[in-house]
Amino acid sequence: MLKDAVKKTIEKFGKIDFVICGAAGNFLAPISGLSENAFKTVMEIDTLGTYNTIKATIAHIRQSKGSYIHVSATLHYKATPYQVHVSSAKAAVDALSAVLAVEEGPHGVRSNVIAPGPIGNTEGMQRLSNLADGIGSLFPLGRVGEIKDVANATVFLFSEAASYITGQIVVVDGAMEHMRQFQFPYPQAVLDPGSVRDMIQGKL
Repeated sequence: MLKDAVKKTIEKFGKIDFVICGAAGNFLAPISGLSENAFKTVMEIDTLGTYNTIKATIAHIRQSKGSYIHVSATLHYKATPYQVHVSSAKAAVDALSAVLAVEEGPHGVRSNVIAPGPIGNTEGMQRLSNLADGIGSLFPLGRVGEIKDVANATVFLFSEAASYITGQIVVVDGAMEHMRQFQFPYPQAVLDPGSVRDMIQGKL
């Protein structure tokens, strides 16, 4: 599928300048209740999906001296309950991007990560709607992030203004990561997962 998409892109546009690796899969589950298959699935979507996208496009990005952006997260910066699968997967994505920047830099290729915080009007925030109400007032900038905030960071990293920026992680969260604490009552949430079910739209 990726090879076909790359082939069609080259046929239509002649080259590939920029690639966004944005594969993602997530849900809430404690380690004790997370199956091997569920863990593997998220790793395959996030990490292997990113790797396969790189492999399918790297020859073309070398030719154009282009740039990669990998969409990650901030969950793995601090231990986040119920998120061991995506934390592991996104930590691996960060590592992939850093190694790619070093290996492909001599070819003129750049690689960076965008790590969004909570972004309004997205599926993730909708799943946590009971937690999201009024959360903007807790952010240093007084609001939840918007999709355009991530888009603006993307445009910047792909622009000439960022031509000397590579191997970096750009966190787009309004400084919330520096203030982040557990979103659920602790330790109640990990001792009795059922007690927080009403805070989540979906299943643990």
